[in-house]
Amino acid sequence: MSNTKFSNFKSEDGNTGPDLVGITTFTSPYYFVPPSGTTAQRPSGEGLTPGMLRFNTDIGRLEVWRNDHWATILGESPNLDGGARGVFGGGYETPTPVNTIEYVTIPTLGNSIDFGDLTTARFRSGYFSSSTRAVFGGGQNPSVLSSIEYVTISSTGNGTSFGNLTITTAYFSGLSSSTRGVFTGGITPTAHNVISYVTIASTGDAQDFGDLLDTRYYHTNCASSTRGIIAGGVGTPTLTNSIEYITISTTGNSSDFGDLTVSVRERPSGSSNSTRGVFGGGRTPTLLNSIEFVTIASTGNSQDFGDLTNPTIAPASCASSTRGLFAGGASPTLTNTIQYITILTTGDTIDFGDLLAPRNQIMACSNGHGGL
Repeated sequence: MSNTKFSNFKSEDGNTGPDLVGITTFTSPYYFVPPSGTTAQRPSGEGLTPGMLRFNTDIGRLEVWRNDHWATILGESPNLDGGARGVFGGGYETPTPVNTIEYVTIPTLGNSIDFGDLTTARFRSGYFSSSTRAVFGGGQNPSVLSSIEYVTISSTGNGTSFGNLTITTAYFSGLSSSTRGVFTGGITPTAHNVISYVTIASTGDAQDFGDLLDTRYYHTNCASSTRGIIAGGVGTPTLTNSIEYITISTTGNSSDFGDLTVSVRERPSGSSNSTRGVFGGGRTPTLLNSIEFVTIASTGNSQDFGDLTNPTIAPASCASSTRGLFAGGASPTLTNTIQYITILTTGDTIDFGDLLAPRNQIMACSNGHGGL
């Protein structure tokens, strides 16, 4: 018979009783309280066993130890983050746009792997994803495009036609929740402030959502499950450091959020988990290596996060619930480097691996980002 230890166990009515350590069956219809603490208080080192459970008070979610990292369990759709996949599509390899798609498994390290081909080579495009689909729209080839296509993230294969944008546009960006994808801004060939959306699980043409506060292109986006963030880029008529936000499930115009720490930031790259949005790279017009972040549920100016390995314009970003990737771009020549950060900490990027080839202005999606 196994030993059982008791101290400070709470009964159903909340009164203090003995703690139970050992094999325990819970029959209460009420609750139990797991160990809790901040991100900084996460246990580490020897003695951790896969399956250990704790509540992270910084992000308000349960976490499970998966042998090499603490993985967040998403409240709406449990996802242990172990197989989150990042997909990179299109962009250009000097001097032409390409249709290649490749992927990585975000919680691991290593080089990207061939996925398939887009129906159309494209760059300077808008993109977003659900937990199942990555969607790519518009851009150039070299003429400006209106077509939208998609792939199934968990598989490999070529793109499939989805529909068309409300306007033919390029130099724009996208964001998404688990169900809805939103395109923002761009050039048609003049700059515009149009916001449009699609239902990711279906196919069909985009519909009008509302307007940005100002015209904006060469900007970046990220999202939580409820709110989309639009940051930086070129406004009217100069570079901008402003940040705006929308509520994804509604329609309507954007609202002011705050400002980036960098006075202006053109062609940065953004990603997020459910609570924090991170923006890195770009130019002012000097190339930047700085990274900054915002808390998506609040409003206010961004804060310093750390630095990319090298100053880079137009890297591609995607994320799991714990890790953000920056891939490719120009620094100043085209690069195939992939680097990563842990989103809930701060600090400089760490080497992840390489893309199949140096590329710039790539589209990047994942099935584990903050909008899911």
